[in-house]
Amino acid sequence: MTQRSLDQLLEDIRQCQVCAQSLDCGARPVIQASREAKLLIIGQAPGLKVHQTGIPWNDQSGERLRSWLQMDKRRFYDPKQVAIVPMGLCYPGKGRSGDLPPRKECAPLWHQEVLARLPNVKLTLLIGQYAQNYYLDEKPKTLTDTVKQFARWQHQALFPLPHPSPRNQIWLKKNAWFDDLVLPELQKKINKIK
Repeated sequence: MTQRSLDQLLEDIRQCQVCAQSLDCGARPVIQASREAKLLIIGQAPGLKVHQTGIPWNDQSGERLRSWLQMDKRRFYDPKQVAIVPMGLCYPGKGRSGDLPPRKECAPLWHQEVLARLPNVKLTLLIGQYAQNYYLDEKPKTLTDTVKQFARWQHQALFPLPHPSPRNQIWLKKNAWFDDLVLPELQKKINKIK
């Protein structure tokens, strides 16, 4: 597969209107990818600010994620280094306690084709339960246990993480082991793929 075929696929994705009628704010797929990317980030779905700007992780969650990765914006937004392919490519809208879940159409429709065109990925971050439920076989019942057992998927180059949303502040405070044990291992892995 050539770079041009990935470019065409990305263009097709950005034009996708499959579930536009179900989206209060309309369709605006947000994705970043290049064949050269060594890090793949699979999160939930864009938030409203990301929908408005078209820039992935362009919000408080993104600031925290870049802090966890010890990565500046220049590197993070370089598609030749970092691919960003959310479970739902468009902002799903507001629910009662935050954003709605990612649309179920996106991952089956686009992920396999995109991931097949990312031959240089050395590490995939699975951020939040939707990505973990989709990509991890035989995972623990809770996100907390999944993140605690992050080393279980090292042989597959998968790394589960909680969502860096400000809404998860309580989880982060209750689970201090995340900062002490998980983040140093994550940062080591990120440094190895520079």
